[in-house]
Amino acid sequence: MTTSTMCFTENQFGQPVGVPLPDWTPRRLPPPTAMYGRYCGVEPITPAHADQLFDANNDDVEGRNFTYLFVDKPASLEEYREWVTKMSVSKDPMMHAIVNLDTGAAVGVASFMRIDPNFGVIEVGNINFSPRLQRTRAATEAMFLMMRRAFDELGYRRYEWKCDSLNAPSRAAAQRYGFTFEGIFRKAVVYKNRSRDTAWFSIVDSEWPQVKSAFEHWLDPENFDAQGRQRESLATLMARHRTAGKTAG
Repeated sequence: MTTSTMCFTENQFGQPVGVPLPDWTPRRLPPPTAMYGRYCGVEPITPAHADQLFDANNDDVEGRNFTYLFVDKPASLEEYREWVTKMSVSKDPMMHAIVNLDTGAAVGVASFMRIDPNFGVIEVGNINFSPRLQRTRAATEAMFLMMRRAFDELGYRRYEWKCDSLNAPSRAAAQRYGFTFEGIFRKAVVYKNRSRDTAWFSIVDSEWPQVKSAFEHWLDPENFDAQGRQRESLATLMARHRTAGKTAG
């Protein structure tokens, strides 16, 4: 586990306690409205997205993207439509379709989940980027838009990412997106008739300004050359902006 960096004070008994938050109030639930950027839209999922998502997922011929998800790759369009219909009325997880603004097609999904307005904690999960979305600016922007809603629009204090500890691509993605690794919860979940140790990551509100700046810098069209190649990686920018934030602090 990471060492806590939380500031503390002392109570009347001389015991260390957390810093008071006298003005804290519960946060709002995420609204069922779309978020749009330069490259993608993150829209509350509806049955109208089902056909496009099913088509995009079929590019993952072997179904490798579903290995670490709680559901298997749907065997038919009808089965997938049923799942999308179910998700479209779910409040938690609150599923979103990620739409490529160049093509207008839905090419991936992600959700807000384990939403706790009282404590200001929210998780991003159920992430499934089809091959059409993977390694694109739209994929990165989708994660940024969801973070921005949680921190800037709703005022949450903590944004979580959890995954199977054996899911190396997911763990790498979390760190690329600016999350801090917090540790492994052993034997935390049983899914698909197998045991899962869960890796925990988070971004907290005090880190968000630097993380946000790194995303904005990376997503700027000026960060890409005429062939669409990035000039600076998101990981490099995260490190630089976090260092600058520590220096300023």
